[in-house]
Amino acid sequence: MSLEQFFQNALDQLKSEGNYRYFAELERAAGSFPTATKHDADGTRDVTVWCSNDYLGMGQHPTVINAMKDGVDRCGTGAGGTRNISGTNHDHLLLEAELADLHGKDAALLFTSGYVSNWTTLGTLGAKIPNVVILSDAGNHASMIEGIRHAKCDRMIWNHNDVDDLDAKLAACGDRPKIVAFESIYSMDGDIAPIEAILDVCEKHGAMSYIDEVHAVGMYGPRGGGVSEQLGLAHRVDLIEGTLGKAFGCVGGYITGSHALCDFIRSFGSGFIFTTALPPAVAAAARASIRHLKDSGVERTGQKAQVAKLRAALDQAGIPHMANDSHIVPVMIKDPVKCRMISEYLMDQYGIYVQPINYPTVPKGTERLRFTPTPLHSDADIAHLVGALSALWSQCALSRAVA
Repeated sequence: MSLEQFFQNALDQLKSEGNYRYFAELERAAGSFPTATKHDADGTRDVTVWCSNDYLGMGQHPTVINAMKDGVDRCGTGAGGTRNISGTNHDHLLLEAELADLHGKDAALLFTSGYVSNWTTLGTLGAKIPNVVILSDAGNHASMIEGIRHAKCDRMIWNHNDVDDLDAKLAACGDRPKIVAFESIYSMDGDIAPIEAILDVCEKHGAMSYIDEVHAVGMYGPRGGGVSEQLGLAHRVDLIEGTLGKAFGCVGGYITGSHALCDFIRSFGSGFIFTTALPPAVAAAARASIRHLKDSGVERTGQKAQVAKLRAALDQAGIPHMANDSHIVPVMIKDPVKCRMISEYLMDQYGIYVQPINYPTVPKGTERLRFTPTPLHSDADIAHLVGALSALWSQCALSRAVA
């Protein structure tokens, strides 16, 4: 079999299983979010985006847009190199200081994405700390899992959000160095970790705590520092990782912690050392977004209101959705083919775009539509969405199929 045939066979199998990923070609228009233009073979049409990670619409905020424009005018479009070789710009250092302040830490370190920040940091810690064991929550993101695998250190998986299981596994590790890696909000189910209890157990066993706050930064806490800030626990977390590509509306990832910890990753992390730095204009825009959300609660308040309205409307319409305390609203379909079918029908008939979430993003049998209301989704948008889902549920008797 040729390699080309091997590739095609693997793709055909994905399609037959309903797990092939089709990408919607969208064109975002500044000032019109959550509306976007969809391009396809039949031309273009406007759609309402219901699955964006631009949770607060900050990618459309005039302050952020103007900061990026000004950054391009001042610095041009690219960084010009890696951070080590000519690529460290003044805007990078200003942004790192802003991030350290956001989380109440001594230092921060920028990466090109949240995936890279997790992969690099966990991979470096696991590879460089002698005899370390990393204990990873069973629900952790692929970036964390891949970083731990890359480290080739000892690792344990503890049951999702199960503090008793974590306690037992930490006790079994004895006196060796231990790192506990977990997320604050898990993006597919929208559940929130029992952070205080996890930190209690980490401190009991002398383990380093590593929290991924990518789905929470900007969204939770009085200044947008995440769930750890909202609960008053950020000072107890050794390392807080986050992203600039979701609620802050830009692109990039970061870690925050002690000076020594961030400098250690800066000095030994290949995913930081050998990649081109973020463009200074992106750093300037991200800093403007963070500064705005530190002072403004309008976006967070508006987003929470629209989440509550969507959940109430779904309940009234009898459409099942997964209960959680976060901003993520999963409607469970539990079948990849049906999930794709519903997504396409919503797009074609109602101009509603929500991406089907299938394996391997979620386990087989837990396929879903994942809705993320923003403060820029109007009450009319919510009514249109719920009306479309209600009609679809009724026409196809899907309430029985997904029960």
